[in-house]
Amino acid sequence: MDKHIVRVLRQRVGKDERAAKQHDWYTASILALRDEVIEKWIDSTRRTYDSRGKRVYYLSMEFLIGRLLRDALSNMGMTREFEAALKAHGLDLAALEELEPDAALGNGGLGRLAACFMESLATLDIPAYGYGIRYVNGMFRQRIDDGWQVELPETWLAHGNPWEFERLESTYRIGFGGEVVAEGDGVFWHPAEQVEATAIDTPVVGWRGKRVNTLRLWTASPLDPIKLDAFNAGDHFGALAEQVRADSLVRVLYPADSSPAGQELRLRQEYFFTAASIQDIVRRHVQYLGDIRTLPDQAAIQLNDTHPSVAVAELMRLLVDENGLEFNEAWDICRRTVSYTNHTLLPEALESWPLPLFERLLPRHMQIIYAINSRVLREARKAGCSDAEIAAISLIDENGERRVRMANLAFVGAHSVNGVAALHTELMKKTVFADLHKLYPDRINNKTNGVTPRRWLQQCNPGLTQVIRDAIGDAFLDDAEKLADLNAHAADRQFGERVWAVKRANKVALSDYIKKTMGLRLDPDALFDVQIKRIHEYKRQLLNLIETVALYDQIRSHPERDWVPRVKIFAGKAAPSYHNAKLVIKLANDIARRVNADPSVGGLLKVVFIPNYNVSLGERIFPAADLSEQISTAGMEASGTGNMKFALNGALTVGTLDGANVEIKDHVGDDNIVIFGLTADEVAAKRAGGYNPREVIEGSRELSQALTAIASGVFSPDEPDRYKDLIGGIYDHDWFMCAADFDSYVAAQRSIDARWEDVAGWRAATIRNIANVGWFSSDRTISEYAKDIWKVL
Repeated sequence: MDKHIVRVLRQRVGKDERAAKQHDWYTASILALRDEVIEKWIDSTRRTYDSRGKRVYYLSMEFLIGRLLRDALSNMGMTREFEAALKAHGLDLAALEELEPDAALGNGGLGRLAACFMESLATLDIPAYGYGIRYVNGMFRQRIDDGWQVELPETWLAHGNPWEFERLESTYRIGFGGEVVAEGDGVFWHPAEQVEATAIDTPVVGWRGKRVNTLRLWTASPLDPIKLDAFNAGDHFGALAEQVRADSLVRVLYPADSSPAGQELRLRQEYFFTAASIQDIVRRHVQYLGDIRTLPDQAAIQLNDTHPSVAVAELMRLLVDENGLEFNEAWDICRRTVSYTNHTLLPEALESWPLPLFERLLPRHMQIIYAINSRVLREARKAGCSDAEIAAISLIDENGERRVRMANLAFVGAHSVNGVAALHTELMKKTVFADLHKLYPDRINNKTNGVTPRRWLQQCNPGLTQVIRDAIGDAFLDDAEKLADLNAHAADRQFGERVWAVKRANKVALSDYIKKTMGLRLDPDALFDVQIKRIHEYKRQLLNLIETVALYDQIRSHPERDWVPRVKIFAGKAAPSYHNAKLVIKLANDIARRVNADPSVGGLLKVVFIPNYNVSLGERIFPAADLSEQISTAGMEASGTGNMKFALNGALTVGTLDGANVEIKDHVGDDNIVIFGLTADEVAAKRAGGYNPREVIEGSRELSQALTAIASGVFSPDEPDRYKDLIGGIYDHDWFMCAADFDSYVAAQRSIDARWEDVAGWRAATIRNIANVGWFSSDRTISEYAKDIWKVL
């Protein structure tokens, strides 16, 4: 491998090894590894074509893939080979891996799940394409200025991406606007404007290199890059208007949709990538298999959440308008091909679009949606649905501003609609899809999420992986459920000490990183209490912060007690237009500033908000965590995957009975998880039954004091009223049940203090968490999709 890397360095990077810098060796290493991957990639594709195998097509607005060098090396089994080759030149592979930027292709759990699924599809040898957008700047790079989130462009492509392959032959025209006209026996859409979508492919390597699948991302370009007549007439900016319009489609993930222009761009983005993907799928099928009627037998299209829902209308358009099928036959093909994963019960996240906007941008699709709706509502009437039920089922929301309901479109256009945790799936049937479930009672099913153990154990925590291998052998590397063999070692003192030594080394490494990047010194022997996830009110970072203030007050008021030293670690991004979420970030930093500078608490409490949370930062934090905060309002978190990553790396969960916490509790056992708070049914009952949060607050001295301190400006002396409205919302309605769950949460935290002091008991619980969460592997999840929905295993 040494000779190959040097040859690549000279011939493709253009550097002599004596003059090469670290970034040159980094590029050469990726290109040399890529050569090995390509051979597997070509072989995988050839095997699928030769066997006429069915493919899975996974459509997602996000793919949070993280760095790929370490991932590909590990899955190809070439890490040691590359380490030795680079060491011969005085280079450290780990240092080169740090040079790789995180791909800015996602934001949170949705995108990371898609990345885990792509890796598991390849690991299970299932032919698959992932389809998304090649975002130039992605979500944003988060900087914290004076405690406030500042959004900066993420420039991950500034120096190119050596993993990419441009596929000019896979270029499609995507239209917007215009009109629909009848011509002869058919109906044809004549768009007013068009852009070109061109495929950019990235290989996705499965475990042991068994298969390499394709992540296909779309980039946009105008049909004419410049209007020369306008340019020559002096309108230099106007001459580039089409380039700017095309570029905007692939520039930013989730542009703010609080303005009409933002809504239009978001819809354009979703149609752009979905239409390109569906056209690519249909083109491939017709080119290699001929008969479009066999599409359901050869293709499984999975919609990852509501964003790609327009795929239903686009597939119908291609089947009817481009391939000449009758509507009824096309509808049957569509439903047998498409399946839909729902990731949220929040009504605002079940996307809908103003009908005039949708009809103006996609007039033919609007006609198709009306036709689908007519068919569905007739079925509902025939089934005896009431007027109210029919109104809820309709693809067009007639209440107030008329809107197109994209989640309903995905539901009726799919043969399978799955939730992502057992509780979430049951709540889907009772809440957001209650009437559709009544009409189609066999359509909803559950597929609990999972995470890939390759990245989230083997790669991010090699020390723990080696300790496990020494104890139970290597079988768990291929089947994560074999981790259950660790249960026999849970009470073994020597094994517990080895696991603990790895955990402490990981905490030292994270502490060093925080000291280097933020200047804050942490005690690695303190309890590392971690909440890292997207900042949202239902995820209740605010509840954690209120308890932090209460704990701070208690430590100062009762210094004579034996307090357990804690480090409260937060990280996550708030959507740019989400005022309260950004205010929570500021509050976390304000509290950190006060607490960390207060000598009266000594080393008993530290608070840190780590900026710019991404996959690589997660790979540092998960292995170092002692306590995993999964404290969302019950009934609002679909699943969560951070909870799985924490437990897999030996952290205990403190959480509500929400999302996958319910199933984690079932697997690790009641004694190895800390559950608190209201259940989903109790939350619903409180909301419906005249809940009075002010009464609860006045009955809890700790809560009242903490809220008063925050609202009165104790932590914001420069702006005393900064948090007045944020805290006022808890007094007025407490929609997310922070007050309702506070006392239970505090009791849970104090029980955790007691458990922490029982060293042997904590270590045993840690080991039982690692041992019993192998079921939450994305391999298991994907095998369930493959057998039950896609029919490819």
